[in-house]
Amino acid sequence: MLWCRKGKSIYRVQYLKEFGLSTEELGKILAFKPQLMACSIEERWKPLVKYLYHLNISRDGMKRMLVVQPTIFCLDLETVIAPKVQFLQDIGVRNDAVGNVLVKFPPVLTYSLYRKLRPVVIFLRTKAGVTQDDIGKVIALDPQLMGCSIVHKLEVSVKYFRSLGIYHFVLGQMVADFPTLLRYNVDVLRPKYQYLRRVMVRPLKDLIEFPRFFSYSLEHRIEPRHKVLVANRINMKLRYMLPGSDEEFAQRVRDAVERRARFEAGEATPETSIALDTRTGDGGVAAHCEDSMEED
Repeated sequence: MLWCRKGKSIYRVQYLKEFGLSTEELGKILAFKPQLMACSIEERWKPLVKYLYHLNISRDGMKRMLVVQPTIFCLDLETVIAPKVQFLQDIGVRNDAVGNVLVKFPPVLTYSLYRKLRPVVIFLRTKAGVTQDDIGKVIALDPQLMGCSIVHKLEVSVKYFRSLGIYHFVLGQMVADFPTLLRYNVDVLRPKYQYLRRVMVRPLKDLIEFPRFFSYSLEHRIEPRHKVLVANRINMKLRYMLPGSDEEFAQRVRDAVERRARFEAGEATPETSIALDTRTGDGGVAAHCEDSMEED
């Protein structure tokens, strides 16, 4: 009897290793969820693997799910996992994107459908202004939103953006464009907004057009590049000022300076550049949400 149990345990370990897990990774998983050793391979794991495979989740994707949330491999497929996948499809997540949602944020399968997932979607629809057409795209782009606390994170973020004078439906468009917007701490958002308005002298419209502005580091990206624009007496729309490497940004600045020089010399007519702004002027994620990061 003891030999039989030992043999089954070895078989389970070998099965888990087939996902590409190292001995160290497997050890951490079993330390966190020793109940895995009591799960049936034939009745629990193989049907789940087949189900995930039909959602276009690769072996590496399943490995990530195991490492991030091993509990998933102890959940009942029919009563727990399948209803949540159906929910994602029902709210508009494309069939070919559902698997990616599960790989990006495996904990979504462990949340209560009625106490967590539905309330978050309802909040995004009714309070954050996300339309029915966009809600599936929003969740597909940033499934970590499903792990955010409504009271301690989402409500706080929405209240802050509304306090800036952003209308309900406009906020919904911003979230659809950049869903991670709602996952930043207000303490991270506020100094960037103040710099945009007071130092860069940019209108609120610029932020609405490019909500990803908040994803960039104030110290390492926004402020240094703004100073370069001021020094060269040019303006760029935020979407061209902030993305890209420093080399690419420097080239855009050189191009803009050259165009202005040609115009001032009377060698060319003013060019309509998608990168230039025609206005003149000088001038962390909370513990209640999974994670987010700034782009340096």
